[in-house]
Order: sequence, then C-alpha cells, then structure tokens
Amino acid sequence: MLQIAILVGAFLLMAALTPKAPRQKPPAFADFEFPLCKEGEPKTAVFGQVWTKSWMVLTVGNYRTRKKKIGGGKK
Repeated sequence: MLQIAILVGAFLLMAALTPKAPRQKPPAFADFEFPLCKEGEPKTAVFGQVWTKSWMVLTVGNYRTRKKKIGGGKK
C-alpha cells in the first residue's frame, strides 16, 4: 500500500514540475514553398507517371485550416 502511495505521489510531483510545451501556431499557406511555373512557360497536363525535365505545381487544393470534426456513428 505504501508503494502505491509513493508511486502516485511521484507521478503527481512529476506532472506538476514538468514544463508545458509552448503551443505552436498552424503553418500558414505562405509558409510552404511550391515550385511554380514562370509566366509564359507552356503548361502540360500529365495523366499517369512520366519523367519530365522540370516539375511545377499548378494548383494546391484541400488545404485545411480548421480541425476535422469526427462524429461517432449512431445506431
């Protein structure tokens, strides 16, 4: 019984003295560096896998800024 009390006391002491990590802000869209095409450069649409000399990102989609809500199933 004494050992369980010491274990619980040590856990509470450790939890109280552990420094809290600073909360990080989510990355902004401007923080990402995507390779973009230059103005006037021809754009190609590739369906499947292909080797190219250079690559670029024409569009970036489905960027979420809010946490996804996951609901439980109802019976």
